[in-house]
Amino acid sequence: MLRVLRMRDFRLLWVARLNATLAAGLLVVAVPAHMYAVTGSALATGLTLAVEYLPVLVLGPFAGVVADRWDRRRLMAGTDLVRVPVVCLLLFARTPETVWLVYPAVLAEGAAATLFRPAAQAHTPAVVGTGPALTGANALNAVTSGTVGLVAAPLGAALFAAFGIGAVVTASAAGYLASATAIAFTRPYSRDRGPCRRVPAELRDGLSHLRRSPVARALLAAGGVYLAANAALTAMLVPFGVTYLGGGTNVGWLLSALSAGFLLGAPISRRIVERFSARTAIGCGQILVAGAFCVMFNARSMPVALIAAFLLGIPGVTVLVAVQTWVQRTSPAALLGRVSAAFLTVEAAATVLGAFAGPALSELAGPPVALNAACATTLAAAVLTFCLVPGSLSRPSSTVAHGDRKMTESVRRPARSDGST
Repeated sequence: MLRVLRMRDFRLLWVARLNATLAAGLLVVAVPAHMYAVTGSALATGLTLAVEYLPVLVLGPFAGVVADRWDRRRLMAGTDLVRVPVVCLLLFARTPETVWLVYPAVLAEGAAATLFRPAAQAHTPAVVGTGPALTGANALNAVTSGTVGLVAAPLGAALFAAFGIGAVVTASAAGYLASATAIAFTRPYSRDRGPCRRVPAELRDGLSHLRRSPVARALLAAGGVYLAANAALTAMLVPFGVTYLGGGTNVGWLLSALSAGFLLGAPISRRIVERFSARTAIGCGQILVAGAFCVMFNARSMPVALIAAFLLGIPGVTVLVAVQTWVQRTSPAALLGRVSAAFLTVEAAATVLGAFAGPALSELAGPPVALNAACATTLAAAVLTFCLVPGSLSRPSSTVAHGDRKMTESVRRPARSDGST
């Protein structure tokens, strides 16, 4: 998995995504906490979280068109640069009269992130190819995003508690600036953008591909169910830990165990994705995730819950890597931005649905019923995967050569002292 870092351009992209993920993660808890500290209103704080998801739900499909039409490298760097002044707008939202500035700042930051993500996912195969290096790149990106995401939110909360919103904003803006700088040092890659058409026609092209592709349809359907269940379980994790495992501190230990499982699972996932079909890798992974969730949420002792959380991370990262890798391998390069955006939009919608449905069912029927219902839904996603995803998916060989040749050359000879390959 780490061998892919020998490729100079991917190494720079990885550094960029690490900084961008850290910059965004620092704001996750700090901004709602700042809003609550200024207003004292739970409604205003909840609205902040709702505004955060709005851009991807509204702009997601259009972001895919932009990613397929524009230079993806410049698009990623540009969105990072836009996020610097947008985040700095939070510095002026310090009083009840000016706190409304939080909403346009969060909205604009979310819109920039919506443009960044499909461009980044579609650009990765152009840099590393669609061979084994792509699996390693996706595994490394998944574990980095997961680990940094877990660390960044509490770090942002700690910075806010110790130094205020100014320190959080400064660190976040610096992260976005570092990301843009790293992307700027990568080389441009030429690609076939296809005929230039109007946005509605471009959207129809993307939707037509999804309708014609049994793989994309199956992964969207099963993945939506899986992600909704995952979001429901995640939303109920803190109440579960406080009620059944002895307090909020133990929730932190569960997240640490999950992160450790992600770290171990990343290199394992690369081998699984290369050896097995998408249906087997994703479906079996979802079954194992459902089982680990079931054990963890029915455990009444901390050691059992910790072991289940650790084991959950391994198939969890495998499912993420398998879905992303097979989408990148089976989607035409000219449509990859739109396909990636469709998956990201479904992910956001499923996350919002699950985050509301899980706690709502918990209030109506009690936590045990809600938790086990979400586990059963995760298992249902695996059934959908086995029923809908074709058993064998061929890899397009014509797009492998560039990335794999670069990888082969970087492995055969050591990198020069200037870091290039």
